[in-house]
Amino acid sequence: MMKKDELFKTGDHKRIWQKYCGFLDLSLQEFMEIQEQLLMEQIELVHDSPLAKKLMNNRKPATVDEFRSQVPLTTYEDYVSILDKRKDDVSSEDPYSWWVHTSGRSGSFKWVPYTERAHRRLIDSVVTGFILGSATRKGEVNIQGRERILYNLPPRPYLSGMIATSVFQLYGFQSVLDQEVAEKMEFQDRIAEGFRLSLRTGVDLLASMSSILVKIGEGFEEGLQGMKFSTFMLHPAVLYRLARGIIRSKLEGRSLLPKDLWAVKAIICGGTDTAIYREKINHYWGTEPLEYYGGTEAGVVATQNWNRKGMTFLPLSDFYEFIPETEWLKNKQDKAYQPSTVLLSEVEEGKRYEIVSTSFYGMPFFRYRLGDLIKIVSLKDYETGVNLPQMVFESRSDDLIDIAGFTRLDEKTMWQAIANSGIRYAEWTLRKEYYEGEPILRLYLELKEEKVLEEVERAIHDSLKAINTGYCDLGKMLEIYPLRATILSKGTFLRFYEEKQAAGLDLAHLKPPHTNASDSTIEDLLRLSRGSETQR
Repeated sequence: MMKKDELFKTGDHKRIWQKYCGFLDLSLQEFMEIQEQLLMEQIELVHDSPLAKKLMNNRKPATVDEFRSQVPLTTYEDYVSILDKRKDDVSSEDPYSWWVHTSGRSGSFKWVPYTERAHRRLIDSVVTGFILGSATRKGEVNIQGRERILYNLPPRPYLSGMIATSVFQLYGFQSVLDQEVAEKMEFQDRIAEGFRLSLRTGVDLLASMSSILVKIGEGFEEGLQGMKFSTFMLHPAVLYRLARGIIRSKLEGRSLLPKDLWAVKAIICGGTDTAIYREKINHYWGTEPLEYYGGTEAGVVATQNWNRKGMTFLPLSDFYEFIPETEWLKNKQDKAYQPSTVLLSEVEEGKRYEIVSTSFYGMPFFRYRLGDLIKIVSLKDYETGVNLPQMVFESRSDDLIDIAGFTRLDEKTMWQAIANSGIRYAEWTLRKEYYEGEPILRLYLELKEEKVLEEVERAIHDSLKAINTGYCDLGKMLEIYPLRATILSKGTFLRFYEEKQAAGLDLAHLKPPHTNASDSTIEDLLRLSRGSETQR
């Protein structure tokens, strides 16, 4: 049982800031010294384990350079045969106390164990987000540790569910909705019940998927359609909150919005769509969300500062390396090529990198490719005085397509879904786009038969639901149906092939990729379709 954090009870804002946000005062050299120290501690802790011996080739690295030259870059496939067994002695003497999962390829799960120390560091990082999300300047702490939190994220065994449970156990924070009750409810019902109860209790802090907050805000703007009167609404606190909110909205001549009902101190959001939804969330909720970046395997990797610009890496979460985009491209074209990496002290402003992490605290991952491309937007945050490189998330680095930060699709899954739909097709390509500010899955499809667009979309959508649990849950939980099709004219892909062949491109570039095609590729397909494509 982990010890509760009593620091907030002291009211010592200086100590609280130092513990949770002190990394923002580090120089780059100090950051790298911490990274090196924790990496060497990790090597000492795990080097005798079977997994470490295998990846380290039975040699214990004595320096960071030896570690980077000796240990290969890895992916989940290097761990799946071990982690799927969910044993507690994978890579260190520290027992694994929690097993969580995230969506992997083809709708399967990736299981990840957490040691107690890694778990504690993860929860501390979430508290860092709440502090920074409610701050307007360096050193400002507006959190007392007893705030009411509404947590709209997937339940255990997802990582977010473990975080929610632990935040309430280890601190004095209060949950608007009882966690034991919440985890027995359907996700969509849990969201509705949380906001219903918060009409009485209020909400101080929000942790949510961006898409949920936007969907709720849109519901308000449409006049709270479907909101039914009940005796619960007669509670004095509810009546007061509704009356106050209605008066405020009327005085400003607009629809009732969430910000009229709840004065939220901080909103923290993860997922690739947060930057897209930022302005909408601020409009509906009156608070600009604080974005953080991380994942189930690595925990919280980086967080925005209080000015909501770029994100700063957390030095205590993982050891970071970065594959330059030029190296990433070489590896993408030649899977046998081993890309080189640079450290945070060597990244360049304006450049893109694939991020690589090595676990601390007895966690199992070594030089692990998280599968994301990030961009270093500056080497310092001059506005806040943070002297560390600032990053933003760019895209997935592989063929996976992230949907609403909730599930991912790969080429194989999509191919199977199209085949199972019964639609006769010649060729296709799929990527994530944005339509009227909303993320969608845009399928560019050349058919072998005449079909109505809506019929094509429905058949493939239903097929995806049947074979991919994450995509199915997306519809159930969030009522999001992201698939949109563009039907290209017959012969489009053949004309693309012939045009590229005539231009002298090699075989690997004669056909568009099935996932994540570039803007120029899509433009060529639409041009070669000769204006006869149909879409919605």
